[in-house]
Amino acid sequence: IASIMNRVRDLKNKYRNEDNITDELNYTKMSADTTDNSGTVNQIMMTTNNPEDWLCFLLRLEKKGNPQVDVSLLNRLIGRYSQAVTALPAEKHSQDESYARILVRFAELKALQDPEEARDQFHLARLNCKKFAFVHVAFAQFELSQGNMKKCKQLLQKAMECSAVPREMLETALQNFHSQKKQLLSDEEK
Repeated sequence: IASIMNRVRDLKNKYRNEDNITDELNYTKMSADTTDNSGTVNQIMMTTNNPEDWLCFLLRLEKKGNPQVDVSLLNRLIGRYSQAVTALPAEKHSQDESYARILVRFAELKALQDPEEARDQFHLARLNCKKFAFVHVAFAQFELSQGNMKKCKQLLQKAMECSAVPREMLETALQNFHSQKKQLLSDEEK
């Protein structure tokens, strides 16, 4: 546990440093770039600072393009998700579904850049929000996409053992895994 906590602390410090650099860069080009959104971020942080507002803001930002093809958008999204994760303490929000969705989406975006960092983020999401089945399924899907069949199955089984909900989601994901489908959950099942 101490090792995990040290890793979490290191990640937080790393993202805090990246945020400072990102914020400085954004500040210098603020007059030329109308997509900065720093006013919205500051408003969220100064007023409510809750996962629901962060998630709403982040999802609106994602609608501005496709991060899988737009590297600039991907970097901006990763920076903003990192800010949200840093601003929302896990001990206060671990039971909040919006917080869990932020952690999962952050890990999914990181997977487009660096699978090892994404794996760390998925671990963090699972550690903090283990009651949500979608957290476990997203991590299992990531491992499946990396070709780690054994790890994928293990994650789904552990999710069943820790009674993540809804259980039906886990059962469907396991059935799809055993049927050797590439997607653990279809869009309808999600």
